[in-house]
Amino acid sequence: MTVENLEATETAESPETAVSAETAEPAVAEADLERALEAILMVADEPMSVVTLATAVGAPVKRVRAAVDALVADFDGVDGGVRRGFELREVGGGWRIYVRAEYDAVVADYVLAQNPTKLSQAALETLAVIAYKQPISRGAIASIRAVNVDSVVRTLLGRGLITEMFTDSETGAINYGTTDLLLSQLGINSIDELPKISPLLADGTEGFDGDVR
Repeated sequence: MTVENLEATETAESPETAVSAETAEPAVAEADLERALEAILMVADEPMSVVTLATAVGAPVKRVRAAVDALVADFDGVDGGVRRGFELREVGGGWRIYVRAEYDAVVADYVLAQNPTKLSQAALETLAVIAYKQPISRGAIASIRAVNVDSVVRTLLGRGLITEMFTDSETGAINYGTTDLLLSQLGINSIDELPKISPLLADGTEGFDGDVR
């Protein structure tokens, strides 16, 4: 293979070039690009990279990157616009819509007032996993519980019982931990005061059921 052919192959296989090919028929009209991206970001559970967004709307990466920058400026009220109560923030190599920090308390109060105080069994089990294993990613929680935990994690976040601690630099996965609100609800000062699990587990003297997980 010649150098020219090799360079052509590498260019063809580049994700950015593939997405940004001008000959491709755009899935979203140019005039609707920003609004389409806004709609996708409103329902995204995890930060979305520019390449992922470009693939979703069928538009070149360069134009999507410019549209994301325009949304950031729009939400921030640049050039005399209205500054929104939410912002588009880049986290872990991707973009996601967040409530602005100054409105966190207002939103938390609203969510707590609107939602019943009793948690479901699934929420309690997920909260226990996070409390004992934090910091822990959503994927690790799902692996332990052997079920999808996306909606439960959103519920716990909305209740203010858990928080996003950091984003893994390699995987981009958000790691979760408990909040001071949970401590106050449990009446303890530190997560170290949680009861030990080991005394509650079977010691094996009477054998184990085949379905134990």
